[in-house]
Amino acid sequence: MPLAYPTIALVRADSVSVPRTTLARAPSWTPGGTLLDRRARPLHDVRISVTDRCNFRCSYCMPKDVFHKDYPYLPHSALLSFEEITRLARQFLALGVRKIRLTGGEPLLRKNLEVLVEQLSGLRTLEGQAPDLTLTTNGALLARKAKALRAAGLQRITVSLDGLDDAVFRAMNDVDFPVADVLRGIEAAQAAGLGPIKVNMVVKRGCNEDEIVPMARHFRGSGVVLRFIEYMDVGASNGWRMDEVLPSAQVLARLQDAFALLPLPANAAGETAQRWGYADAQGRHDASAGEIGLISSVSQAFCGDCNRARLSTEGQLYLCLFASQGHDLRTLLRTGASDAELAAAIAHIWQGRDDRYSELRGALPDTGGARRRVEMSYIGG
Repeated sequence: MPLAYPTIALVRADSVSVPRTTLARAPSWTPGGTLLDRRARPLHDVRISVTDRCNFRCSYCMPKDVFHKDYPYLPHSALLSFEEITRLARQFLALGVRKIRLTGGEPLLRKNLEVLVEQLSGLRTLEGQAPDLTLTTNGALLARKAKALRAAGLQRITVSLDGLDDAVFRAMNDVDFPVADVLRGIEAAQAAGLGPIKVNMVVKRGCNEDEIVPMARHFRGSGVVLRFIEYMDVGASNGWRMDEVLPSAQVLARLQDAFALLPLPANAAGETAQRWGYADAQGRHDASAGEIGLISSVSQAFCGDCNRARLSTEGQLYLCLFASQGHDLRTLLRTGASDAELAAAIAHIWQGRDDRYSELRGALPDTGGARRRVEMSYIGG
């Protein structure tokens, strides 16, 4: 008997077109000025998904019962080419973006990704600087890719790692992938000069909360910044429940039982993580021991200064990680829009942005989990 897979309404490409007639009207933003949304938030960070595929099947992102062997991934022709991505990235930089993060799915599955990295590293911000170019990966292919990515111009890397215990990690990635191979990838990235490296641990109650302190012990003093992320209600496929969220306050309490920690100031406006440094015997931050971060995506909304846009692998622009609708830039690209028209479209979209799902989460009606949202695997974290 063939396997019967559950039907889940996945949001992948619900979008609004950007009429060419709107591009004839010059936006209020002027080149060199600051582009603001309706809540006065600037556009500083764009996250670009390069594939909707992944080689892991983590339950909180791409569970195996949904993303099975017959799952209809996007055809290659639907994906933005490297040249199309670079052209859009150039317009984002012209609008004030300073940071580009490549995501997936698993971005290292995209063939010849270092070619895209080299193209993006040659772009410049309004200030004439190279953009802060970084990438998020599960680390499975990192050991063999790190050196080439660094040579192509990648500056930093973030690795997703949800535990050090091999049995726990294999269970969470659900493809029996060993933790030792991810650790080797992190070492290879350090040796290649990709840094500072960040490691993101999604904490899911009942799965890996016992890995919190061991992870901190392992990365303390290593030069790697470890960040703990609350399990999020992204998309419809992960069966999210509030009782599986371990709030950051409880994560911090566990860490403070094991280490002396002190709060550190944010590195920049819009930073998602609350920083905590390891303290020395005098109660001062011991820089050699490093720091940890807490990303409280459920218990403490940080919409107020969110400055990030997300571009899907097929050219849909999303303005929130929890969005249910994107804006179609691919059609503009492939129907002859000029660079000025592309920049005007992005500016127009951003200026209309009023997204603040996390702040409103508690006040939204209970739809039994049926509220349509874009999948995290489609636009990255």
